[in-house]
Amino acid sequence: MLAMVSIMDSCSGKNNPNANEADSALSREDSLDLFYSQHPMPKAADNLFCDFLFNFMTRRDVQFERTIFPLKEVTGTMAKHHEKKDWKMDGFFSNQYFYTIILDNEKQIELKDDTTITHAVVEKIYLEKKTIKQFVFDRIKGAWMLTQIVNTPMEASPNNSFLDFYNGFVTDSVFQSKSLADNLMFSGPDPDDDLSNIEGVLLPEQFPSFAPPMPRGLIYNIIFGEEGKDSDTKIMLIEGISNGNESVMVFKRRGGKWKLYNLTM
Repeated sequence: MLAMVSIMDSCSGKNNPNANEADSALSREDSLDLFYSQHPMPKAADNLFCDFLFNFMTRRDVQFERTIFPLKEVTGTMAKHHEKKDWKMDGFFSNQYFYTIILDNEKQIELKDDTTITHAVVEKIYLEKKTIKQFVFDRIKGAWMLTQIVNTPMEASPNNSFLDFYNGFVTDSVFQSKSLADNLMFSGPDPDDDLSNIEGVLLPEQFPSFAPPMPRGLIYNIIFGEEGKDSDTKIMLIEGISNGNESVMVFKRRGGKWKLYNLTM
């Protein structure tokens, strides 16, 4: 599982009945700055991209220090630059209970624990708009840095076919039922007994009771190293934040149609 770095937000003016909202906001920001100065990001966080990323998206000091300003943002043939003074902190998926990673095979699961990777991309995928915003990170002299933002149409992604299918899978219950393999294998906790696990084949009508939380509208993906391929297998990892939960959904394309073949929780 991926490491999660918790940031405690103390507010020095919180208990002062005479403090107005502006003072409270200022105190909260000052308190965070004090906390950051006393507790810098551990150097070891640069070893694994996910450890760094959790610091980057939850700590203002890390995000501003680890972004190369002016930050270039590319959309097609157009480019603009973000100055540090105008940058607003992006919390990515820090306000969610989980996030997703899309892979082509089981071997790629090991990449999230690979300390030799020097390039990674965090994707914001807007399923309805069919666009992707890519945040490009590079490890420079041992330190991860946000180096560029690239906006691209979803159709340019090697995951396009799967993402188009997935959007229907999570928004249309009838389509979802038809997109389950006849022998949908399941392995995970028994919904009637928290202390027991079960294995077997799920019937379509049983799937909603066992299905993990599946994001819709806006989903995230992390690319470790090289971008994936337009493969006939897509593995979606649904990683819980701070709760240690992990679900693995294996989708396969057969005859041009995607279906869910395996669910492990």
